[in-house]
Amino acid sequence: MKLVTWDEYRWFIKTHKYVRIEKAVIPIGKPHNIRKYQPGDFALETGTVWSFPERGDWATHRGNYRGNWAPQIPRNLILRYTRPREWVLDQMCGGGTTLIESKLLSRNAIGVDINYEAVMLTMDRLNFSYQTLNGSFEEPEIKVYHGDARNLDLIEDESIDLIATHPPYATIIPYSRKKEVEGDLSKVYRLEEYLEGMYQIAKESYRVLKPGKYCAILIGDTRKHRHYVPIAFRVMMEFLKAGFILKEDVIKMQWNPKTTRQKWSGLVETSDIYWGEKPEGKKYWTDFLLILHEHLFIFRKPKPDEDTSKYKYSMNWT
Repeated sequence: MKLVTWDEYRWFIKTHKYVRIEKAVIPIGKPHNIRKYQPGDFALETGTVWSFPERGDWATHRGNYRGNWAPQIPRNLILRYTRPREWVLDQMCGGGTTLIESKLLSRNAIGVDINYEAVMLTMDRLNFSYQTLNGSFEEPEIKVYHGDARNLDLIEDESIDLIATHPPYATIIPYSRKKEVEGDLSKVYRLEEYLEGMYQIAKESYRVLKPGKYCAILIGDTRKHRHYVPIAFRVMMEFLKAGFILKEDVIKMQWNPKTTRQKWSGLVETSDIYWGEKPEGKKYWTDFLLILHEHLFIFRKPKPDEDTSKYKYSMNWT
């Protein structure tokens, strides 16, 4: 891990007018046109199905970083599981959504990403001033590192109050350019290798999280040869193997799926086998259903000497 300073960010934007992440070219270094700092109609979620048809656009949140999560997700997690000035970690911070929410909610935060240009984008989106009308807002401490989520060597044991992160999906969205970033899990094409990486991330998450605190990850599934591959549950098992207890499994609805896992059309020969009766007016056919959900797993780290036997059905059973 290497701490990225504001001086380093200012030097970067002198020579870079944009960053490239996957196919997106995202401008940086320009003044932010912020229309509002807080959401106008936010309500804390109380159920296990979360749906956000309108992506949050307050503060510096933008939807031009593919694969990042809606700000409503970390906002819910931060408000439910932390208090002001406690520490939030997003060790795969991408475009900085979790850190922006931490700043707005007066939580200290640490962001880490293996992609240096994503780190610069995060710094850029944190580069704004904020204060409430009554002047009561306390500026939190925000640190951003260039590093690998599998080796959080600059974060002390049991120092984090909440982990909220959105890992890259296996073989779905590469978060680095064609010139590969060493260790980028989104470039891994073997599921076994991806899961081993997620287990290393789970172990580091367990190490840095305080006992009794929570770790939340959003992960989705995919298809291979037109059959469902439940990656999310396999990732869940890696976190349970690391010692976590499953507290919640939230279904997060997808409103704008763009990934290649769902770009199947014209499969006439195979679809004829599976469709008993085709709806009229549909030009293309698929022999499977679109994946329109993700899993938000919320894990808890048990306290020392806690009797966990009563949670055995929510723990590792292999």
